[in-house]
Amino acid sequence: MGAVALGMLWLSVPALAAGDGSNLAAGDGSSANNDRLEPGLYPTDPVLASNAGVAEPYDPFFDVDWSVALRGSYTKSSDGERFDTFVVPSVSLEHIGSRSAMRFEGSAEVTRPKDGQIDVTGLRLGLNAGYRLDRETRIDASGELTLSQDLPGTPGVATTISSPPQILTGSTELGITRNFGKFNVGVTGGLKRRVYGETGYYSGVVVDNANQNYWSTSSTLRVGYQATPIFEVFGEAGLGRDMFDAESTAIDATTTTLRGGVTGRWNTTLEATASAGLGLRRFDNDSVGEVVTRLYDASVTYKPDPTWTFTAGLSTNVEPPAPDDTGNTKVSYLANARVGYTVNSWLALRAAANWSTARFEGSTATETGYGYGFGADYRLNRHTALTADYGYDHSDSTLNGVDDAHRITMGVTVSR
Repeated sequence: MGAVALGMLWLSVPALAAGDGSNLAAGDGSSANNDRLEPGLYPTDPVLASNAGVAEPYDPFFDVDWSVALRGSYTKSSDGERFDTFVVPSVSLEHIGSRSAMRFEGSAEVTRPKDGQIDVTGLRLGLNAGYRLDRETRIDASGELTLSQDLPGTPGVATTISSPPQILTGSTELGITRNFGKFNVGVTGGLKRRVYGETGYYSGVVVDNANQNYWSTSSTLRVGYQATPIFEVFGEAGLGRDMFDAESTAIDATTTTLRGGVTGRWNTTLEATASAGLGLRRFDNDSVGEVVTRLYDASVTYKPDPTWTFTAGLSTNVEPPAPDDTGNTKVSYLANARVGYTVNSWLALRAAANWSTARFEGSTATETGYGYGFGADYRLNRHTALTADYGYDHSDSTLNGVDDAHRITMGVTVSR
């Protein structure tokens, strides 16, 4: 009986195999001796014979965020009163990879004064990207396109100007950084183009500012030394060149800078940088002379806990003057401070202050200014927030005199 049972089981093996899926097409991988498992052999149809395809997890290349703000602003200044309506759309796309990071940001400001025509007074497109070639080498690139136009009556704008010029600026920058133990060396090169629009006056005169348009190039060499796990000491040398479209009214110049400083980082709580140096600006026309400038730059970011954020900064700018300015070089110092406090999940408070002073080489003109403001965001739900802001600006210049402005802005922001 045992021999008979063993014989019947042996005869039934092919039938069991056929009923268990052995009749599938070759290359399905259902058997250990299938050709699909042989090294160097690949299936002719690795997915499916049908058009259904294989479902993949949802993992977009970019994280997308957007918002649209509608605001109304009332301004009372030395020139009178005005009411403006703003529509401010913005969008951002961000990608973080294992070696690369990329972020694109875009925003616009569409303004309609009371009983006035709609105009674009602000536009910004920015792209920042970084790629790590290896553990010690990193490449960074950035590009930016901005369009800005001051509103009539803004502090710093002459009372005789009915339409301030639009300023279009495009810039790009590419840099590489390499670590050598405790040392790091970075080289950066940049290109910028600035174009000015026409200036309109209440008298009906329109001034073309094309002679102030210029190209600018820059290059920087930075060497840093990690003295301790917290502090880094660095030195930086820069060389720049300004080239105007019309040499008859503006003079090309070369700017050389040299500075040194220190950076400190305490985890994610505190980061501070301070540097000082000298800048030398020489003109192609020797009769104009040269401009020597002391350079001061600093920045601080302090986050004691997730609810508080403090930032402050000081910067020095050496650049050609704007069309309505005088002289051959504008040297300005700017300081600012901001504080933000998140009360809870639906209320956030903020405040800011700024100060600036500028002199114009080749002219006796000067200008100073300061301002402060505070505001709040009240979140109605996940996608909608109400905003309210108050700001004060003061400007005092030898060309335009003293001007003050109080501004109250309220609006609603809808976000993704």
